[in-house]
Amino acid sequence: METNRLIERLMCFGMTRQEAVLYLVLARSAGLTGYEAAKQTGISRSNAYNALAGLADKGAAYAEEGTAVKYYAVNIREFCSNKIHALEEIKLELEQEMPKPETEAEGYLTITGDRHIQDKVRNMIEGAGQRIYLSMTEKFVRIFEKEIQEAAANGRKVVILTDAPLELAGIRFYQTEDKKQQIGVISDSANVLTGEFGKGESSTCLYSGQPNFVQVFKDSMRNEIKLIQLLKNAQ
Repeated sequence: METNRLIERLMCFGMTRQEAVLYLVLARSAGLTGYEAAKQTGISRSNAYNALAGLADKGAAYAEEGTAVKYYAVNIREFCSNKIHALEEIKLELEQEMPKPETEAEGYLTITGDRHIQDKVRNMIEGAGQRIYLSMTEKFVRIFEKEIQEAAANGRKVVILTDAPLELAGIRFYQTEDKKQQIGVISDSANVLTGEFGKGESSTCLYSGQPNFVQVFKDSMRNEIKLIQLLKNAQ
């Protein structure tokens, strides 16, 4: 992975850009003083000292006291795991304390961008209590394979309409025509997500819990399954 991408990824874990640059330098070394880190990165000495102190505060670096304070990078797996653990605790607290809406959204919500659509599909799969139906190309199924297999292992009914054979334990699939970039998801016969995926920021999906919309989408998927079965029996 190129340096700029590594820096962007580290910033996702709460580092500033300068902290991320210094963390990468520390990770390649056997410990550096603020002066050495500044010299290697071209960051001013005062900014380097502040960023190194910030890394230590965030649990990404250890400081060794001596004639000159020396900094060591915390192992990336340990740092990331600690951050995720802390965020999980905050998540639980927020779930308990956040105010609840007086009424749930009943309309049609537009979700844009592959990342947000991907997150919504994952949440629908993980949140399904009884059943999940998916209609998408085999390439997209692989993106959600971990969540799909966990849902099946936990006793949820999983049905997939896709364009290639699948070998996933406990999952019923029907091979149909190439879905291209169209995806559809139904969770617990209560919520539907449908639209296009795989176009980057221009991808758009519609999400709704409207009973009539859910029923129409269920009927469409049921009819597609019946057609697949009829064609298979006719061969």
